Amino acid sequence: MPPTLISQATRITAAGNKPKLIDEYIGRINSRDAAVSVAHMRSPQGWIEPGQTPEFNEFTVVLRGLLHVKSRAGELDVHAGQAVVAHAGEWVQYATPHADGAEYIAVCLPAFSMETVHRDE
Repeated sequence: MPPTLISQATRITAAGNKPKLIDEYIGRINSRDAAVSVAHMRSPQGWIEPGQTPEFNEFTVVLRGLLHVKSRAGELDVHAGQAVVAHAGEWVQYATPHADGAEYIAVCLPAFSMETVHRDE
C-alpha cells in the first residue's frame, strides 16, 4: 500500500471551560483510523479540562508554553521541549494555567474517542 497523504486536519470541538483549538490529523474522524490519533492542540491561558480515565495511552509533546498535568499520584508541569505519558486506566486532568497557554501534539494509542475517554461528570 502506498503512503497516504493527509491533506488537512479536521477541527474538533474541545472539552473544557474555555475555547481550545484541536486539529486532528490522524484519528477516527479525519483519517478513519482507530489504531492511533495525532492532534495539534492550542489552549489559552486558564483552560482546564474535566478529569478523565481513558482507555488509551496519551503521549503529549509540548511545543510552546506549559501544560499542567494532575493525576492521583501528584501534579506535573510539562514545559516546551518536554513530553508526558498518561497511561490507560489512570485518572488525569490537563490545564494550561500560564499567560501564554500551551501548544502541543497529543498522540493517543488506540485513537481517542468519546466512548473511551471517560470524562468526569
